[in-house]
Amino acid sequence: MTQTKIGIIGGSGLYEIEGLENASWTPVETPWGDPSDAILTGTLNGIDMAFLPRHGRGHVYSPSTVPYRANIDVLKRLGVTDVISISACGSFREHMAPGDFVVVDQFIDRTIAREKSFFGTGCVAHVSIAHPTCPRLGDACEKAAQDAGITVHRGGTYLAMEGPQFSTVAESKMYRDSWGCDVIGMTNMPEAKLAREAELCYASVAMITDFDSWHPDHGAVDITQIIATLTSNADKGRNLVARLPALLGPDRPPCPHGCDRALEYAILTAPEARDPDLVAKLSAVAGRVL
Repeated sequence: MTQTKIGIIGGSGLYEIEGLENASWTPVETPWGDPSDAILTGTLNGIDMAFLPRHGRGHVYSPSTVPYRANIDVLKRLGVTDVISISACGSFREHMAPGDFVVVDQFIDRTIAREKSFFGTGCVAHVSIAHPTCPRLGDACEKAAQDAGITVHRGGTYLAMEGPQFSTVAESKMYRDSWGCDVIGMTNMPEAKLAREAELCYASVAMITDFDSWHPDHGAVDITQIIATLTSNADKGRNLVARLPALLGPDRPPCPHGCDRALEYAILTAPEARDPDLVAKLSAVAGRVL
């Protein structure tokens, strides 16, 4: 049994968490470079929490330049046990409307310009991401959203695109009709893959701001409406986060789905063949098995 420490990765519009006791912004170095920002640490309702604005305060990182490996490493390095990703997304479904939240459970990764693994030449590992999010954390996020009065949908496939441009109409229709995706965003990959490699439970909450370009009325939506929805969603996101400590509790048993043991049999490189420099970089994310 360990102590729960919640890590929140805040997306567009969510750059801080209110109500933290003993709150402070702490810079933390990682062997993978600097994270997106300093980490806001403190306690919320008696539970330790670490908050990281994915794009940095002031929104300085594009989806393609977010330092994903450093971000996950720093959360693991600080002792985070459970990571909740909160991000703005577009919707492919009429019933998943702007202002609604979706607790995502699957991804299709279309990103092409990002480092997607902590491992590589000198220390090779393969983890399963057949089920890339943690159902236990998903349960908590769904309940927190419901208690906050948010319209929330449980389950959905998130199409991760490279960006920073949005989809063409043809792409949007393909993702919706042929591929069966439910929401689209630019940041949950490789974040979810890296969280699994770091043996962190990970849940994704998609905050819908708009219908993607497939929607016949998309062109009629004024950007000011989207910004207003983004602002409203950020307030809802903070209300969701405020309810997580009570739902997750102070004591953290082993994950029943094995997220915290993902590396148990994943590393294939023989100990004597491992690159010591890479092994040193992996001290936080894979120290348990190395």
